[in-house]
Amino acid sequence: MNAIEVLKARRSIRRYLSKTVEKEKIEIIIDCARLAPTAINIQPWEFIVLTDNKIKKAVAEATDHGKFIQDAPVAIIVICKNVKYFLEDGCAATTNILNAAYALGLGACWIAGDKKPYANKILELIQAPKEYQLVSLISLGYPLKATLDNQMKRPLNEVIHWETF
Repeated sequence: MNAIEVLKARRSIRRYLSKTVEKEKIEIIIDCARLAPTAINIQPWEFIVLTDNKIKKAVAEATDHGKFIQDAPVAIIVICKNVKYFLEDGCAATTNILNAAYALGLGACWIAGDKKPYANKILELIQAPKEYQLVSLISLGYPLKATLDNQMKRPLNEVIHWETF
């Protein structure tokens, strides 16, 4: 599968098979995340991989729209050192996670982190150092079925503007 196919076909998946995700696939996904673009190559990110049901449940219960995390075989938490461009860098890494997961036959869903009231609770649950900020939570697993959880995207002709808005 080439990069353009991945970018055009990937969708948010919120329901998963109970099948274990291979450690090798998780490592490939995190490797792709660490190679994301980063302002002045600071690479402020860390990736916490959750497979333990107890911690996934605690994280899921802390969220407002991420309850399905507890049913995913894996959750990945993206945190970044609190540097000037932590959010941009962490979001670039999160996007790489989503695309790499799809390329490997997995489904994933990005759950908001940074601006949510539960951000500090999540950081406490994973015992993150104080200088880190929560960027995103990602559920990950083999899709229960090939469905599109998110709505259709706006067509190109509605979003492209040449020279001026």
